[in-house]
Amino acid sequence: MEDKMDHENSFLGRGWAFPPAFDTKSKRSMMVEEEEDIRQSLFIIISTIPGERIMNPKFGCDLTSSVFDNVDSLAVNRMKDLIRTAVLNYEPRITLHDVVVDTRDSFDGIVRITLDYTIRKINVRTNIVYPFYLKEGTNVTGM
Repeated sequence: MEDKMDHENSFLGRGWAFPPAFDTKSKRSMMVEEEEDIRQSLFIIISTIPGERIMNPKFGCDLTSSVFDNVDSLAVNRMKDLIRTAVLNYEPRITLHDVVVDTRDSFDGIVRITLDYTIRKINVRTNIVYPFYLKEGTNVTGM
């Protein structure tokens, strides 16, 4: 019964944890599975700049091109479109329902991007919040 269940959920995936980490006792890489694998995959898609992966140069979402834009409705709609396109192309395990760009803290250099999605195989609706920093390295010391 367990083997059948594992096989049925194998579509959800299993892969290296992001960022990569290693278990010093077993000398193996840390792995993530199922919903966590999908969540980390979305973070990787959003944070990867197209061209960054040499063997897959179109992979990613070019949010960095928005760093110096005025945070207005045009920029917000462009960010949403970039994210929707990237998720549609690179994460087949989910159905993306909505992308919400929260610009309330944009003067502090941060935009929070919420992705509302359903995991297709198990029909579970969930979301993630991706913090996009407009000013890289801002407030590093916490002061």
